[in-house]
Amino acid sequence: QVQLVESGGGYVQAGGSLRLSCAASARTFSTYNMGWFRLAPGKEREFVAHISRSGGRTYYADSVKGRFTISRDNAKNTVYLQMNSLKPDDTAVYYCVGRTDYTGSVNFIASEYPYWGQGTQVTVSS
Repeated sequence: QVQLVESGGGYVQAGGSLRLSCAASARTFSTYNMGWFRLAPGKEREFVAHISRSGGRTYYADSVKGRFTISRDNAKNTVYLQMNSLKPDDTAVYYCVGRTDYTGSVNFIASEYPYWGQGTQVTVSS
């Protein structure tokens, strides 16, 4: 079991930046594959980014490639999402997620991540 707590969300104008943080409670944080999903009003949960246990491999949704960077610091039990060049379409609640059973697939769906944080709101104005 692991508890995830997101922080760092807020209000920003288009073109601005935010860095989200996710603090994990697990002693074995380094055994978890981590990621971020987001939920925008009127939309389904959308994959944003995924990072491997050691941080050596990362994956991004096409919509955020080149703008967002996922990283982790296993010594601090923390995963980050650096968001640059933000767009109004990025407005959503962002959720930190974790899984231990990653098989190597590059298809990331919400139901495959058993552990979710409470979410942090990101609002990007035009």
